Amino acid sequence: MTTTDPLPISDPWAEIRPYQDEEVAEVLARLAHDAELLDALTRYRLPRLSRLMPRLSRLLASAAIRREVRGVCDVHDFQMRIASYMQRMIRTSTDTFRVVGLDSLNPDTAYLFIGNHRDISLDPAFVNYALYLAGRDTVRIAIGDNLLKKPYVNDLMRLNKSFIVPRSARGKRAMLAAYQQLSAYIRHSIREDNHSIWMAQREGRAKDGIDRTDPAIIKMLTMARRGEQRQASIGEAIAELRLVPVSISYEYDPCDCQKARELHAMQTSGNYQKSEFEDISSIVAGITGHKGRVQLTFGTPLTAQLDDPEAVATEIDRQVLAGYHLFPSHFLALETLGKAPELLDLSEVSDADRARFQARLQAIPDELRPFWLAQYANPVLNKAGRCQ
Repeated sequence: MTTTDPLPISDPWAEIRPYQDEEVAEVLARLAHDAELLDALTRYRLPRLSRLMPRLSRLLASAAIRREVRGVCDVHDFQMRIASYMQRMIRTSTDTFRVVGLDSLNPDTAYLFIGNHRDISLDPAFVNYALYLAGRDTVRIAIGDNLLKKPYVNDLMRLNKSFIVPRSARGKRAMLAAYQQLSAYIRHSIREDNHSIWMAQREGRAKDGIDRTDPAIIKMLTMARRGEQRQASIGEAIAELRLVPVSISYEYDPCDCQKARELHAMQTSGNYQKSEFEDISSIVAGITGHKGRVQLTFGTPLTAQLDDPEAVATEIDRQVLAGYHLFPSHFLALETLGKAPELLDLSEVSDADRARFQARLQAIPDELRPFWLAQYANPVLNKAGRCQ
């Protein structure tokens, strides 16, 4: 290198950020030859052939991937392919999809959307679809590194504008450094790139149907701003991120039985061990399973007046619960459990709603039913301030 050569520009977020346009071709080529991805696809789409002729089934899957991504040159192209699948999914597995509050947010402004978390991939996918329908840019999605143990899952998620939240760092110092980096990246995305972000209000899905924000997430979000300027308040840091609570409610959760099984195991044995491909199976089930009606509600940006993590978390919870739409399934579950009859509102429950609910309930094993019902009843109780 001569003295006139430009110095290389380091990328401080290379290990956690979404892939950039110039990286797409290489990643797609890698995916088309990833043995684990090909095996996963053939087990799902060609189960008999994958057992009898695994080599042939992999070749067919590889050819299918190359065909599907032909002409995809950048992240936008990739997401437009996903949009077509999203439209098909909504048409086949969702009765209605309603969006509330998005038209009150400036289309040219980046926001940090923090939402309740029910489904690994669908929660941000519905946010993206609402933005896509409104002609707005999609979000960058926060996803825990515990879900990215397989290299091909990492590649697919980062192609879809996901960035990595560290959950496996060992040691207090390593975790602190990882969260400082994450905080700086989120701030950079909102303030410098003008690119919106979606993240969950707490780690993991709310398997019991109780949506609550973890104040530790608020502390993480403000680390970068307060590190730059020691006197900066938490309220100022939050206001600069333009944090908007988002609430998503599903009439039916395709993963409700699996969640009930996990909660039952935790209560009876104190432990639940996930199978190797369980998270991937949950993603597939969420996408393909019937969801009934879905509502997505965007709140209003938080202000600098909220000056401690608990106050910020409380306001996020208030807006998430206010925007959470209760469907007949929620009231029917509460009725079946015999709890809080004064909260029941069966005025919009039709005979068809009741028949659909009973059919789903009958398919749940007896020992799992209390946990299954609680997932749907708890949102009613939570909105009324009855959940502990």
